[in-house]
Amino acid sequence: MKFPENIGAVLALQPDYIGFIFHAASKRFAGALDATWVAGLQSRAKKTGVFVNADLDQVRAAIGQYHFEAVQLHGDESAEYCAGLHDLDVEIIKAFGIGEGFDWAVLNDYEAVADYYLFDTKSTGYGGTGTRFDWRLLDGYRSDKPFFLSGGLSAENIQDALHLGDDRLYALDLNSKFEIEPGVKNIELLKRTLQTMNDE
Repeated sequence: MKFPENIGAVLALQPDYIGFIFHAASKRFAGALDATWVAGLQSRAKKTGVFVNADLDQVRAAIGQYHFEAVQLHGDESAEYCAGLHDLDVEIIKAFGIGEGFDWAVLNDYEAVADYYLFDTKSTGYGGTGTRFDWRLLDGYRSDKPFFLSGGLSAENIQDALHLGDDRLYALDLNSKFEIEPGVKNIELLKRTLQTMNDE
């Protein structure tokens, strides 16, 4: 999200989280948003800063400036990096790109420092592919930690995601397939999809 009017319309739908991407290479880069305005947003949605291999001090500063309640770390951040945010009382969501041959053992180091995992489609660009990975690969996930499912979720496959039958599935990341253009959500499509989710 990066445009105030669209952000307001999304918040009116009462999602659980709303993301602001602070990766300059992203088409959804939210760097032009006024930090004071974001900090003042009143909503049930948890304001979430999304970062990719950012300097730890910059992330800590952004949490204070924007009043983020969660951070999504979408790069190669180490467990020690995640631990460096523990004193700030924010949820830590550590993302991993999932593809054939993914080594689920890499998650072991993050068990004590991440509140949630996010599983996205493996790519060279740290997400943003708009394609889904083979959800059967989740059979290799052995942790009890709740996870976000990301990567190519759409109105057409949302029912499949809802019926995965995995009690650890905590949240669905609705992004590119719900946009009119990068950073601009299709409000009517989101509204219908969220109603579908609520009806389940």
